[in-house]
Amino acid sequence: MSFISLKGLVQNSKLLSGILTPAAKVYANAAAYRQIGLRYDDLLAEESEIVQEAISRLEKAEPREAYDRAYRIRVAQQCSLTQSILPKAQWVTPEADKRYLQPYIDEVAAEFAERDAFDNIKVVPRH
Repeated sequence: MSFISLKGLVQNSKLLSGILTPAAKVYANAAAYRQIGLRYDDLLAEESEIVQEAISRLEKAEPREAYDRAYRIRVAQQCSLTQSILPKAQWVTPEADKRYLQPYIDEVAAEFAERDAFDNIKVVPRH
């Protein structure tokens, strides 16, 4: 599972970061996930094997963060059910919206890629 990342290119270019950073902030505010108490990593699809393994590692390494994640998801489900948003004091601020699951996802993705590389090794017999 490899993909091309433009993160370094955008961060190193003043022009691209000057254009895309404000657009990303506007998009994050328009998505309104922070208004129902969620962080960005709470939105990741749990159907992926990589994300499932990352969540299980999060539960072992940082049980409080895993508990907080489950609580945020329950609060968001309740907001969705009642078709309401949280009071402004309970919104997640951009400073608090940190990628807590991403290090685990990167670690698991690297392990899966390494496993795939070893599974696809072609053995050449020496005669």
